[in-house]
Amino acid sequence: MTTESVKSSRPARDNDSRSNFRGPYVPSPEDMYKCVHCGFCLQVCPTYLETGLEAESPRGRIALMKAVEEGRAEITESIVGHWDKCLQCRACEVVCPSGVPYGRLMEATRANVELVFRRGFKERQARNLGFHSVLPNAGRLDRIGGFFRFYQKSGLQTFARKTRAVKLAPGGSLEKYLPKLSDKFFVTSGQVMRPEGEIRARVALLGGCVMRLTHASTMEAVTRVLVRNGVEVYVPEGQGCCGALNAHAGERDTARDMARKNIDAFLEVETDAIIVAAAGCGSTMKEYDDLLANDPEYAEKAAEVAERTKDIHEFLADLPFEPPTGNLARDGRNLKVTYQDSCHLGHAQRITEPPRRLLNAIPGIEFVEMEESMVCCGSAGSYSLIEQEMSLRLGRRKTANVVSSGAEVVATANPGCVIQMEQALARAGEGAKVSYVIDLLDESYRLGDEPHTG
Repeated sequence: MTTESVKSSRPARDNDSRSNFRGPYVPSPEDMYKCVHCGFCLQVCPTYLETGLEAESPRGRIALMKAVEEGRAEITESIVGHWDKCLQCRACEVVCPSGVPYGRLMEATRANVELVFRRGFKERQARNLGFHSVLPNAGRLDRIGGFFRFYQKSGLQTFARKTRAVKLAPGGSLEKYLPKLSDKFFVTSGQVMRPEGEIRARVALLGGCVMRLTHASTMEAVTRVLVRNGVEVYVPEGQGCCGALNAHAGERDTARDMARKNIDAFLEVETDAIIVAAAGCGSTMKEYDDLLANDPEYAEKAAEVAERTKDIHEFLADLPFEPPTGNLARDGRNLKVTYQDSCHLGHAQRITEPPRRLLNAIPGIEFVEMEESMVCCGSAGSYSLIEQEMSLRLGRRKTANVVSSGAEVVATANPGCVIQMEQALARAGEGAKVSYVIDLLDESYRLGDEPHTG
């Protein structure tokens, strides 16, 4: 096991060090002490906005890191609890005048926690199953997805919920968070889709893990939109989960293994870009160079993949995309649409204008901004399962803002956001529909291509 560079952490210390961070994964003091506790982060941090507690703010969590670093505190259950409640939305990075790389700090801190802190038995088992057994194995993920798809479509889910039998199953309390699985999963089999006319660009497409199981139709829409814009699309067979969930949870070794697998798959052919339709995946792949900075075999290749990775909205806006012509108006009036900024698109990748540009280009849409569009919806990967109470609070907050906007559709750019907002709106009894930006663009293209009869 190698120690990480000072870019993302620092080498292990001798046992007589005053620091209570131990092992090969430790947060960098250089990053940590950039924080001057100015407080700019307080009014953009979702957990601080909800609780008003200093320990639930970025500067509060960094203060806890400093206390552990300086030997004034041990890594206790209480301190880990405050770190765990962080969504890693990285809103604080956008407003920080000192340039604190908070996301990098938190990932390194959580990696250290997993080495030195012993979690409860059930949590250890769940983490081992999810992060080590399922996510890194695409075949196993597909089989589990296939089982839950059968469970939903066979009527078993309805029966289990009506009879409350679901509560008897291990982990049954989490069943209510199970998203609807696609009728047919998006396949990554080395397929190539080519435009009929001139090829403007050649790209490779990430299928990912969650999105290709829950929103396969959107992945198909991504390929159609790209081909419609003169782009040849290659879907590498050897790819898998990007490693984002593992990296955010402190499981850096498995995240690196997953990154290496994707690097090998995406560098098999020469392309102009690697296209990612899920915001969280794009953010992580753009940081593969940091994740593998100390790997002599993969560091250079990781930097190449990071440089080549483009978010779908970013890529289309730069291409530029062909304006759609199909009108999405309903019953003679424009469809009112708002936009939820997915955290790892708006904050980590700093991409906020391209999705709005795509939406505003669609005929028959009245675009309206909603309040707090940049505040996390509470999904944050596995956060909605682990920190349920806070996730529900943030879901209610987002629902209230959607309703206040008067929008009939809330568009976004990440599968976790779509699932979280659909469930939050349903719990509140609200009828707004949740959609990917790309689905709306694809619909407009298809309507524009339909023959018109007089």
